[in-house]
Amino acid sequence: MIKPSGALRTGKKFSKPAMSRVINGDTELTEAPVAPEKIRLDHLLTDQYPSYNRSTLQKFIKQGFVTIDGEVATKPNQSVLPSAKIKLNLPPEDRELPRIPVIYEDDNVLVLNKPAGLLSMAKGEYCPEPTLEDYGLLVHRLDRDTSGVVILAKNLEAQKMLRRQFQDRKAHKTYYAIVEGHPKEPEALIDLPIERNFKRPNTFLITPNGKASQTHYKVMKQNASYSLLELKPTTGRTHQLRVHLQYLGTPILGDRVYGSADATKAPRLYLHAYQLEITIPEGQRRTFTAPLPPEFKDVL
Repeated sequence: MIKPSGALRTGKKFSKPAMSRVINGDTELTEAPVAPEKIRLDHLLTDQYPSYNRSTLQKFIKQGFVTIDGEVATKPNQSVLPSAKIKLNLPPEDRELPRIPVIYEDDNVLVLNKPAGLLSMAKGEYCPEPTLEDYGLLVHRLDRDTSGVVILAKNLEAQKMLRRQFQDRKAHKTYYAIVEGHPKEPEALIDLPIERNFKRPNTFLITPNGKASQTHYKVMKQNASYSLLELKPTTGRTHQLRVHLQYLGTPILGDRVYGSADATKAPRLYLHAYQLEITIPEGQRRTFTAPLPPEFKDVL
């Protein structure tokens, strides 16, 4: 005798009535809802703020300028839902320009005594702080921490003329620097090629494969710990003076990149663009000078 199964014996109904209705043809099978795919935060921002490139937006995220549904985000690769409320909250730009001593001005050029700490040009697409470009057209640059003579153009024709002189080495610059220790020779020409340090791309170093770089130096004054040098570069490589003097074993006082471990104790980089000789529009050969800052005299 064949006994009925438990389901038939007890009269138990089919355990999945919804599926039973599908099998009986009473309803259609529908697909389960698919969760929306998440997107990287920096990719989403690139779509929402196309005026900035992704690299700049990644910096904004790391600086805490981006919120997700009101919460501050800090990781550019964070995954978020497309429906999330993403907001870029940049601080207001501080464009109140500091007053800078004017050495000379006419209809074509503006010569300033740049203070240490002022940028020559904006870094990236967003720069909330003032730069030399807010005062005129940039012709040449000084490092942020370098003070002294800088010339700006007031029109494109003047900018082109002045830049050509720097490129052709017809603009002559004189710097003063306070260095740690004392050079072996009281006066010499440093002729050492320089190239970018690919292990630290924002720095440079002496290498046989680098670009030709020459700096003439002369010791002007010394005390037990420091020397005041007059520097006349014949080439204009980035960080040239700082790299050359580091190589000699006499880094510039206060150089946080190429200096000694005590560099952070100095209030500034003791490098000053003292003099610039250049031909300005209308054919006049001029020499502009910015006196040494008081802190230089204090050290010596």
